[in-house]
Amino acid sequence: MKELAITWQRLIDSTGSTCPRCAGTHQQVQQAVDRLRAALEPLGVRPVLETREIDPATFLQQPDQSNRIWVGGRPLEDWLGARSGSSQCCDACGDAECRTLEIDGTSHEVVPEALLVRAGLIAASQLFDPTLSSPEPARGHP
Repeated sequence: MKELAITWQRLIDSTGSTCPRCAGTHQQVQQAVDRLRAALEPLGVRPVLETREIDPATFLQQPDQSNRIWVGGRPLEDWLGARSGSSQCCDACGDAECRTLEIDGTSHEVVPEALLVRAGLIAASQLFDPTLSSPEPARGHP
């Protein structure tokens, strides 16, 4: 069976907590992996989720690395023709400008399940025929 790697990372503070944005994305990622598993396993593809933690010191240096997702080894934004953005967060993140996903004129603080599933399906299709052209890296929308 072929594997489709999905990696998600987020800030975990000293108490083991994260912000509501990352907590919401965590739920969406888990639901997306379940949907992808149901759709792809009959085709011989198994989505494999890896979650990574960013410590507070790393987060202070690179807040844009929290709530980041890769599908098939590539940033989520690449698969969707999206780009990363930022907005002020709360709780564990303090007043930091945290990562958002911007697509089709909409900014998402919590990454929606539907977008994760879309990216996963596109990435999985390339496991069957790697000669298919890959989407161009996201450069933003005009």
